[in-house]
Amino acid sequence: MSNILRVELTDDQHGELHALLARRDLTRYSRQRAECIRLLDRGKAAPEVADLLECNVVTVRAAVHRFNGGGIGALPDAPRPGRPARVLGGVDRAALADLLDRSAAAGIAWTVPALRDWLRGQRGVEISADWLWELLLRDGFRWKQTRGSLRHQADPVLQQAAKAQLGDLRTYGWRRTRAGGI
Repeated sequence: MSNILRVELTDDQHGELHALLARRDLTRYSRQRAECIRLLDRGKAAPEVADLLECNVVTVRAAVHRFNGGGIGALPDAPRPGRPARVLGGVDRAALADLLDRSAAAGIAWTVPALRDWLRGQRGVEISADWLWELLLRDGFRWKQTRGSLRHQADPVLQQAAKAQLGDLRTYGWRRTRAGGI
């Protein structure tokens, strides 16, 4: 019994493999498995294929076993478990952008959880605050935390009077000396 892995593709499988490799949405590992099969079909040995693709021989052998178990259709990655990511549609994004633009003009600040609640109540869209934050950043929305200062609302005359009063309270020329006598 030989340990040499051999793959011989039929004409139909050649066509399927070519179509698979032509796909632009193929993940890195799916493409690597398909290339393993293509190179093995051309007569290369598993260590040669591993060297050409800069991977481990175990990876090449796993691709062959996967191919033997399910053909060309078994080479792409299996679907990921769990719920697919929520996508905020173009209409909902436009409504959100309009809301944010109108709010900015009116001086109204929104938090991401409040925006999420607005989307849920007004648009019927369920989305997490973290994912909404990411989408807003991708769309170019930036905001900064407001300061807790009221300086801009203070009366300049009163500010000058307070500065003058504080200036009179300062003691000039007084130096604190260290224990060393300096």
